Amino acid sequence: MKNSYSISEIIKNIIALVFTKIFFKKARLIRLPIYIRGKTHLSYGNGFTTGYNCRLEMFDITQGNYKKLIIGNNCKIGDYVHIAAGEKVIIGNNCLMASKIYISDISHGCYKEGLENDSPDIPPDRRLLATDPVIIGNNVWIGENVSILSGITIGDGCIVGANSVVTKNVPKHTIVAGVPAKVIKVWNKESELWIKS
Repeated sequence: MKNSYSISEIIKNIIALVFTKIFFKKARLIRLPIYIRGKTHLSYGNGFTTGYNCRLEMFDITQGNYKKLIIGNNCKIGDYVHIAAGEKVIIGNNCLMASKIYISDISHGCYKEGLENDSPDIPPDRRLLATDPVIIGNNVWIGENVSILSGITIGDGCIVGANSVVTKNVPKHTIVAGVPAKVIKVWNKESELWIKS
């Protein structure tokens, strides 16, 4: 399949490439526009690539001068990806993300069993922000329109199907899909096949 760009796309990519080489030296290509809040809390590896209109936000919810969004080498994220990090979001090496993905370690309030919960009588924008780190392993492929909620770990070599909402940890070498996302296939190392779960 040959990928052909229009003249306007070629010009946009040339401008983005110049922008990348000036402001994001290790990156492969940062397409414009991109929205970055709290850039001092961002760490990215070699070969980082973004689509159009990505939003990377690092908030000072947990005080400290440390990297809150860490993106590994050779990661590619599609158009309109929104990542919000208040404590820690780690994305491993060689990850591929489609478009319109939401990843956040932040929640407006606490809703977990065993902890003090926020009342539904308090307006959501007045509830204290709660954080719980998100960790995405190496060689993970995340499909279109996926949401990954706070406190989630996705193991190495996973695939997250389009339109999924990930609410629980995902073991390595599995394919998950659905709302909420559930394991549908597991990689069998001996047969080198994806086996239905």
